[in-house]
Amino acid sequence: MEEWPFHDGNIHNLLDGRQFDIRQNCRDVDHSLQMHSSVIRRFALEEELEGHQGCVNAIAWNSSGTLLISGSDDARINIWGYSGRKLLHSIETGHSANIFCTKFIPETSDELVVSGAGDAEVRLFNLSRLNGRGLHDGATTPSALYQCHTRRVKKLAVEVGNPNVVWSASEDGTLRQHDFREGTSCPPAGSSQQECRNVLLDLRCGAKRSLADPPKQTLALKSCDISSTRPHLLLVGGNDAFARLYDRRMLPPLTSCRKRMSPPTCVNYFCPMHLSDRGHSSLHLTHVTFSPNGEEVLLSYSGEHVYLMDINHASGSVMQYTSGDVSELMTFTPVPNRQEHQPSVSSFFQNGLRKRSNTAARVEKCRMLVEIAKRSLEERTNIFHAIEACNEVLDGNNGDIDPSLRHECLCTRAALLLQRKWKNDAHMAVRDCHDARRIDNSSFRAHYCMAEALEQLGKHKEALNFAVAAQCFSPFDTMVAEKVENLKKQLAVAEAEKNNKASDGSPKSEPRAGRVLSLSDILYRTEGNSDASQDGPRSDREDSDYDEELELDFETSISGDEGHDVESNMLHGSLNLRIHRRGDAIRETGPNGSCGSPSLSSQNKKSAYQHEAVIDMKQRYIGHCNVGTDIKQASFLGQRGEYVASGSDEGRWFIWEKRTGRLIKMLLGDGAVVNCVQCHPFDCFVATSGIDSTIKLWCPTAAVPSMVAGGSTGPETSDVLEAMESNQRKLCRNREAILPFELLERLRMHEFSEGSLHPFECAQS
Repeated sequence: MEEWPFHDGNIHNLLDGRQFDIRQNCRDVDHSLQMHSSVIRRFALEEELEGHQGCVNAIAWNSSGTLLISGSDDARINIWGYSGRKLLHSIETGHSANIFCTKFIPETSDELVVSGAGDAEVRLFNLSRLNGRGLHDGATTPSALYQCHTRRVKKLAVEVGNPNVVWSASEDGTLRQHDFREGTSCPPAGSSQQECRNVLLDLRCGAKRSLADPPKQTLALKSCDISSTRPHLLLVGGNDAFARLYDRRMLPPLTSCRKRMSPPTCVNYFCPMHLSDRGHSSLHLTHVTFSPNGEEVLLSYSGEHVYLMDINHASGSVMQYTSGDVSELMTFTPVPNRQEHQPSVSSFFQNGLRKRSNTAARVEKCRMLVEIAKRSLEERTNIFHAIEACNEVLDGNNGDIDPSLRHECLCTRAALLLQRKWKNDAHMAVRDCHDARRIDNSSFRAHYCMAEALEQLGKHKEALNFAVAAQCFSPFDTMVAEKVENLKKQLAVAEAEKNNKASDGSPKSEPRAGRVLSLSDILYRTEGNSDASQDGPRSDREDSDYDEELELDFETSISGDEGHDVESNMLHGSLNLRIHRRGDAIRETGPNGSCGSPSLSSQNKKSAYQHEAVIDMKQRYIGHCNVGTDIKQASFLGQRGEYVASGSDEGRWFIWEKRTGRLIKMLLGDGAVVNCVQCHPFDCFVATSGIDSTIKLWCPTAAVPSMVAGGSTGPETSDVLEAMESNQRKLCRNREAILPFELLERLRMHEFSEGSLHPFECAQS
C-alpha cells in the first residue's frame, strides 16, 4: 500500500528552513530534530547494560541526561553513566521486596536518590556517602526511611526545582508528601506511635466502578505525575478507569491516616467514554503522565490501549461528557446538521514553522487517501493501513477538508473498523457514525454503520432503531432490509429467553448461609471495607454474622508484576471459594474507616450524588498488549512530545505518531515483557527495561529506515500485523480473566483483613 509522509516533514527541508537570526526558531528546530520520524525509523539496539539480578521495574534519567537510575527485583538501585555506558554505583537498599520506582531528587547535584518498593517503604539515599565504597560492599544505610504506607509503593513523583519533597503513590489508597526538612523517618504503619501527617490525597474511599456510581471503594494507586510546567497540578491513576487531576493549591492540609477522609474534589476526571460505564473491577490504569508542555496527559490501561487527552478547556478540542452522554451516544435521536468543522492546529503551524504547502495539494492528498481506504474496504484487504489512511485525513488534516469529505471519511473508517474487529473498534465506529450524523443527519451510511456497530456490541434494540432509520433513507436497499429482519429475530430470541428464565423461577444455586456474589463484588467490597480497617487496631474491627460464597470458572493467564507470556501460561480450571464474613453486606463508613455515612441508605446516597464531567479521549494508540504486568508505562518521546511509546507483553515496544496514532516503529526489547520506556532529555536516545535483568539502549544506527527492528530491507508489513493481531487476541481473550489470580494472590498475601475474614475453603482444579 502506498506510503505517505509523517507530519514532521522532510528533515532536510527542516534544516534548510532554519532562520539563524531568530534564536527561538533555532530552539524549536533543535527540539524537532531530537525525535524525528526519519531517525525513529532507524532505531536499533545499541547496547545492553548488565548489573541487576532481577527484573528491572524502574528507570529514569537525571535532568541533564548524564545519569540513568534503575530499580530492580534484586532490591538494588543502580546508577549508570550515559557517556561511558558504565555502572557507577550499585546500592543495596535494604528493601525486602521488589523496587517499583526510583528517582533523582532535583537540585541536589544528583546526589540524592529515592526508591519505593513492594515492602511499602520509601527510602532516600545520598550518593556522596558512597565515595570509596565498592559496587558490592553490602547494604547502604538510607538517609531517610518512611514506613507509613500499608501497601506497595508503585510510583514516586518529584517537582522540578524542589530538592526537599518527594511524593509517593501506594496501593493503600493514599498519596503521601515526604518533606526531608520535617523528618527522616516515621514509625511503621499500624504502630501505636504512628501519627504521620503526610497524607496529601486520601482516596481510600475514592474508586468508582462506573461514571454514574459515587466513589466508595479503595482506589489502589498505581501511578502519579507532577506537571513540569505547572507543578501545582498532580495527576493520579489507580484501580479504576478514571485518572484524576488535582490542583495541590486547592487540596486540604496534610492529614494522618488514622481518620479516613472523603475524596477531595479534583480539577478533572479523564477517561475514554466507552470505558466509563463498564463497571469492570479488572479495568485499571498502569501509568499516567503529563506531556512535556503540560497541555496533555497520557493514560495506559491494563487489558486496554493507550489514550491521549487534552487538559485545557480553552483549547477548543476538549470534549467533556457525563454519564447521560454515554447512553445518548448509542440512542437514536434526530440530530441537526452541523456543517462547520473545527480548525486544526495543523492548519497553522507545524514543528513551530508556518506551513508553506498549498492547501489545495493537501486536500487532494486527503481525497486520494480516502479513495485508497474505500478501495481497501471493497476488497477487504489492507484494512489496517486503510484505517491509518483515514486517521491521516481526520486527525492530521482535519482543518483542511470540507464537511462532505470528512463525512465520507468518517463513514469509511467506521466500516473498516467494523471489519477489523480489534478491541473497542466497534466503540470507535460508534463515535465516527455519531460525528457523521452531525454532518448529515439523513446519511444512510452513517445510520447503517451505527446499526452494525451496536449489533457487534450486543445492543440489538438500539441497533434496530438505527437500522430502521437507515431503511427509511434507502427503502429499496435489500441489505438494510435483511439487517432489520435479523435484528428483530435476535430481539425476539432474547425476549423469549428472558421470559423462560422468569417463568422457571428456580435459582441456579442456593448458598448455604448467605448470598452469591460476583467476583467484582468480592474484590470491591473487600477493598472498600477490609483495607479501611488496616489503619485502626484489629480489636476495633466489625464483627460478622453471615457467609458469602463465590463460584466461578476461568481461563486466564498468570499475572502480576513478574509478568509472563499469556499464551504459554494459559490455565483452565475452576475456583470455588467460601468466605465467611462478618458485618453488614453494604456497610457505609464508620469511625474505623468504612466509606460513607451509616445514616444514609445507598439509594439515598446514589440520588444525592452529583455526577462529575469527564474529559474524553483525543487519540488512541493500539497494537501493543498490556495484560501481564501493572507497571507498564506509556511515555512521550522528545522535548516536544510528538511521539508516544509503550512496552508490550510479548517483549516488544511500540512508537506511534502522537497526532494521528500511526505506528512508526516496533522493536523487540525483552525476552518476555517491556515495562519501562524512557526517552533521554535531549538526545535521540531511549532506554527500555522489563522482565530481563538488563537495560536496553536504543539510538538511530540502522542503515535502512524501517517499521521493524534493525532496518530490514525485506517485507515487513506482515510481521508487524501478525504481532499486533496476536496482541489483540490476547486483549480480547483476557477480558476479566485476570481476576481469579488477583484474588488468590490477595488471599495469599493476606490482603483481606484478618479481622473481617474467617477461614475459607479454596479448591483449584
